[in-house]
Amino acid sequence: MMLFKPKFWDKKIGIISILLFPLSLITILITYFKKKLIKKETFTTPIICVGNIYIGGTGKTPTSILLANEIDKLDKKPVIVRKFYKSHFDEHELIKNNFKDFVLNKNRFEALKKLEKSDFDVVILDDGLQDYKIKKKLSIVCFNQNQLIGNGLVIPSGPLRENLNALKDVELVMINGKKNKDFEDKILSINAKIKIFYSYYKPINLENFKKKKFFALAGIGNPQNFFDLVKENHLEVKKKFIYPDHYRFAKEEIENILKEAENENAEIIMTEKDYYKIKDFKLKKINFLKVSLEIHQKEEFLKFIKKSI
Repeated sequence: MMLFKPKFWDKKIGIISILLFPLSLITILITYFKKKLIKKETFTTPIICVGNIYIGGTGKTPTSILLANEIDKLDKKPVIVRKFYKSHFDEHELIKNNFKDFVLNKNRFEALKKLEKSDFDVVILDDGLQDYKIKKKLSIVCFNQNQLIGNGLVIPSGPLRENLNALKDVELVMINGKKNKDFEDKILSINAKIKIFYSYYKPINLENFKKKKFFALAGIGNPQNFFDLVKENHLEVKKKFIYPDHYRFAKEEIENILKEAENENAEIIMTEKDYYKIKDFKLKKINFLKVSLEIHQKEEFLKFIKKSI
């Protein structure tokens, strides 16, 4: 069952977070013992892990895609590896449509073992930071400026997969959004050697949306991030529809929204990831905002990546 992210996760610590905190302590202890007891396996192919600590909506998959395409230009042969989850069809399609070499497997470790015998010379592990069995050459943790670490607590009292101290074992942080000196200081107080870069989404098909009205749909980790991007680019939105992350739309559901939109002389706009969920419906007047992930100080970022692999 898909659920909406609890709103209290991104607010100041309140009564619900306090009541759930004993369960969070269990999560913290389980993570601690996993890190201590699980033996790390080393692979001959360098592994760049792109993950997150804040659960969902941090831009890790777009970062993985960007990395793969950039490393591909360095006379290397990268492959993106991701654990298979049936409900994550949308993210699988997003990667397939934006990079040529992609491996899905129910077991990350087995996928990496098989790739040892292939001619790929760099693995980009999309979402594997909490897989402690795999020794990574480089770990990148993604954050979004709108959520950062939420209330700063671990699941279920907060949105973090593990304590922020996990950054001690990370080489690079990618923040999607504007510069945040306070957050940088917090990161550097945990790991003074960590590299911090900033990214942003650049719409590349805005010409398709001029002088139109839209109903905006989002079934992603943090829907407000998409709505903010639409607003920043001066697109007129008449109505918003919010769904849980990885939500699978029914054709009739979309057809009903389309009818409502047409009554107001509007069309539907959604994320590219959401679009892959309804692509096979073959409906008209449904658009997705195509974006490219851009990185500030890109040359310095790529220099660091190249040195790491």
